[in-house]
Amino acid sequence: MVILAIGGVGRPVRALDPGENESWVTVEQFERVLDSVTGREDVRLTFDDGNSSDVDIALPRLVERDLTAEFFPLAGRIGQRGFLDAAGLRRLVEAGMSIGSHGWEHRDWRRLDGRHARRELEVAPKLLAELSGEPVRSYAPPFGAYDRRVLSRLRRSGAMRVYTNEGGAASSDGWLQPRTEVRHDVDQAWLDGVLGERDGLYRRAGRFMARVARLAQF
Repeated sequence: MVILAIGGVGRPVRALDPGENESWVTVEQFERVLDSVTGREDVRLTFDDGNSSDVDIALPRLVERDLTAEFFPLAGRIGQRGFLDAAGLRRLVEAGMSIGSHGWEHRDWRRLDGRHARRELEVAPKLLAELSGEPVRSYAPPFGAYDRRVLSRLRRSGAMRVYTNEGGAASSDGWLQPRTEVRHDVDQAWLDGVLGERDGLYRRAGRFMARVARLAQF
């Protein structure tokens, strides 16, 4: 299974953070992605940050193609210009989409002290659950950044699933779910390569060793 991670779609209506434009795609690129995954049960879609384009642009195009996705808003930005508001969250849920947590702000969870960790990992999903009317048990760490301490905190917080940005194939029942980021330069050749990918032994081993090395640093 391949899980795609999408940021914003279309023309931003707010100032983007440094480097954030790398994860924005045009409407045409987004529609190409959707057309490439429609009817495929081995591909899942996720959206990060809670941009207003999730409802204004992505939602109608998902519904049109009978697709579902999981959305990971930043709880601390709900209602701000360019981001989802409470009504938008409910619209996603009513359309059959799922809500997970991207935290409160866009912060590296490996660098959090106890007070900020509580806000990012406990307060944020609680608020998202209250606003959306659905339990929030999935998490997507900002930047895909995690270490052993982050994973331990997530388990204590009751996380049922954690999405990373390491790319490659994902197991349908895995607790850690690797995602592949859709970038600003996505084209059909890239989609064909990613969606047609069949991981070989060396590719899987390389990703496993990279993950082990990453965790061993902490």
